Amino acid sequence: MTQKVIIIGGIGSGSVIAEAIKDANQRGYNEISVEGFLNDRAEAGTMLDGTPSLGIHTSESIKEFYNRGYKFIYSLHRIGGERRMIQLFEELGLKPEMLATFVHPTAYVARNVQIDPGAVIMPYVMISSAAHISLNTLIMTGATVGHNTTTGEFSHIASQAVVGAYIKMGKGSNVGLNATVLEYKTIGQFSVVGMGSVLTKNVPDNEIWVGNPAHFLRVAE
Repeated sequence: MTQKVIIIGGIGSGSVIAEAIKDANQRGYNEISVEGFLNDRAEAGTMLDGTPSLGIHTSESIKEFYNRGYKFIYSLHRIGGERRMIQLFEELGLKPEMLATFVHPTAYVARNVQIDPGAVIMPYVMISSAAHISLNTLIMTGATVGHNTTTGEFSHIASQAVVGAYIKMGKGSNVGLNATVLEYKTIGQFSVVGMGSVLTKNVPDNEIWVGNPAHFLRVAE
């Protein structure tokens, strides 16, 4: 039976995920289908990049749709604003059992990878053995995650990024477009590895690192 899914979000990560799910459906993957968005700025019936808004996201609307058999993908992500995105997740009353997990059929995911609820693994991602993809992790198109790596809850790995083996990412951390993280490194909570950077050192909590080799830029907001 196909699980009906509502994406919390809209144009941006939400619409990209919606289109990836539709593409997966065309390839014969029918475990989930996108029914629409819940979006704080789009009234019911508004089309957002070809997918309808079903209304405003509130704790009441979440509860109503969940009781009707829907599950959710939480796509809200903002570099420098992850704390607020996590706070909103909690305010909406979302819990792990209410979340859908999506793995695009073109992704390679080793059989012993642990994938927690709400994770999204986009097309052509590669995830090696014994990795742990934590709650609400978003791994975007073409990214690579090495073996024995653990992502943080609500973390984000952008397109074409390479996260090496034995990496530990903290809650709400971000790895930018085309960045590379060498093995055995730690990325702290709410920290950012900037796009195109090459990380060769551990990053403490709440810091932004950029460059090749990556260096401290500033404290994250």
